[in-house]
Amino acid sequence: MEAYAAEGKSVAHLDDGKVLFVENTIPGDIINATIIKAKKSWAEGRITSLVTPSPLRMEPFCEHFGICGGCKWQMLPYPQQLIYKQQQVADQLLRIGHLELPEMDPIIGSPRERFYRNKLEFTFATQRYRTYEELAAAGDAKFPVEPALGFHAPGLFDKVVEIRHCHLQDEPTNTLLRVLRAYTEERQLPYYDTRAQSGWLRNVIIRVASTGQVLINLVVHHDNEELRPLLDNVLANVPGISSLNYTINPKMNDTIYDLDVHCYSGKEFIEEQLEDFCFKISPKSFFQTNTYQAEALYRVVRSFVGLSGSETLYDLYCGTGSIGIFCSKGAAKVIGIEAVPDAVADAHENAAMNGLEHCQFFAGDVSDVCTAAFFEEHGKPDIIITDPPRAGMHTKLVEQLLLMKAPKIVYVSCNPATQARDLQLLNETYKITRLQPVDMFPHTHHIENVALLELR
Repeated sequence: MEAYAAEGKSVAHLDDGKVLFVENTIPGDIINATIIKAKKSWAEGRITSLVTPSPLRMEPFCEHFGICGGCKWQMLPYPQQLIYKQQQVADQLLRIGHLELPEMDPIIGSPRERFYRNKLEFTFATQRYRTYEELAAAGDAKFPVEPALGFHAPGLFDKVVEIRHCHLQDEPTNTLLRVLRAYTEERQLPYYDTRAQSGWLRNVIIRVASTGQVLINLVVHHDNEELRPLLDNVLANVPGISSLNYTINPKMNDTIYDLDVHCYSGKEFIEEQLEDFCFKISPKSFFQTNTYQAEALYRVVRSFVGLSGSETLYDLYCGTGSIGIFCSKGAAKVIGIEAVPDAVADAHENAAMNGLEHCQFFAGDVSDVCTAAFFEEHGKPDIIITDPPRAGMHTKLVEQLLLMKAPKIVYVSCNPATQARDLQLLNETYKITRLQPVDMFPHTHHIENVALLELR
């Protein structure tokens, strides 16, 4: 394999000049591969054997590596991961955006390479995921029904990889998995079957804050007499639970944002800390998943914003208001806009908890709310922070930003490809003056990038 491409795949060239993309490989590997998708100028392959490993290759630390799909770069030393991630940002901005770029600041690596996540969701399923090797060895033999508690197998909605020990989140996460697995297996409590739409246990979500507080939300299909004994068993055997909750989800999908969450024990929320700011985290809240690195990301944003105390700051796609609140001490007014009403409610509470009376938050689709009339009513923005989802900004919002012409825009992106597209649309009016990649997710190909735009 010759180099890294997007989405964590390595790239090589076939004899006919066609580009080949292969997962689970690194530059320098010599492999045998099977073509699984062929197009005119490129193909995708699946590695069948590693002939000669790259000199960069190291031993993965997790027993589930290569199966669960959660940490695909464990075989690559972390400093090398950072090099490829920085390269990915530059490649996307140049190849997709065709942009004139300033010299990029060196990527900021995560202080924790393991146990860095504050939230994980595990799924109960009636069918354990089986590898290609297991299927091939079994031939035509039928597998027994074997329930699993863990992560969805990549690309499969009804198969779950059994997770015995996860390196993504601190305790009591692995203890919780052991306790749930032992209790439910002993009492033969039915796991949910996505295909048949039957069964009872669906998901469990655990949040572990840097403050030491722990929130658990158990999601079941319906209420029954087994629920309270199961929750009591969790309380008795999982230490340090601050908030134990359950949610009834009889729907065909796993989304819980339109469902009520019932607090069974403790508080209805936990608290997270960033510098001297406190944030309320409820079962349905969105919060940056790597708390330890969120501070570094927000400090970059705050430095790019460069507030003097007199500015009106807009925080678009604000979630629970964390970025705007983090930057609030330097602003005369902070206006946050977010589509999820529950997140906006949390943003109001977060501002109140921190004694911030100059922060306001509004619910609605950002591209619909951000109109000339809205800016006229609440104040013309001196600086705009935008932190859109992976799909990037709606073109209607981009058009409004071009009309508004705020002196500065700070664009926080979890997807450099869509960021490149949006920056290209803004390019006639704004120039890019700073770029700072930040790694929030070690051992994955995901990368955040912060861009400072200033009027030309």
